[in-house]
Amino acid sequence: MEHFEPPADGDADDASAYDLCDHCGQAVLAQDLLGALVPDSSAVHASDPGLDGKRVVTACSAGHLAKLVDVYRSRPFVPEEQYAGKVCRTLEDYDEPVPLSVVAVLSGLSEDQAQRGVDWHNARAREWRARYGDTEDLGDDLPD
Repeated sequence: MEHFEPPADGDADDASAYDLCDHCGQAVLAQDLLGALVPDSSAVHASDPGLDGKRVVTACSAGHLAKLVDVYRSRPFVPEEQYAGKVCRTLEDYDEPVPLSVVAVLSGLSEDQAQRGVDWHNARAREWRARYGDTEDLGDDLPD
């Protein structure tokens, strides 16, 4: 059963005073949360490339924090996933095609790394399309 009321303690009117435990989803006063920085190749910071590959996880207890750290410790860090994220962040501001050599410079990657990131991203897109089909035709198949 879902609960939509705020937690019993704290200021119920100030939602910004709360955050969620990444393990159990419990709302906790932000000041009471525990946190850890874990490696995550899917994490790409919006503006600071120095923070790429690092994710902050938060938990309501030391036990939940330990479980979260264990999950990320056992998750493989895939450099190509990180490169793909850097390439995507770089291309967000462009509507036209950008040469790979320029993407590499703008993203702080070598051309080889940028190409590996593009290849990784494209392989995931092909897998998605193979599994779920082409979404461009979804509207045509819906009933009136």
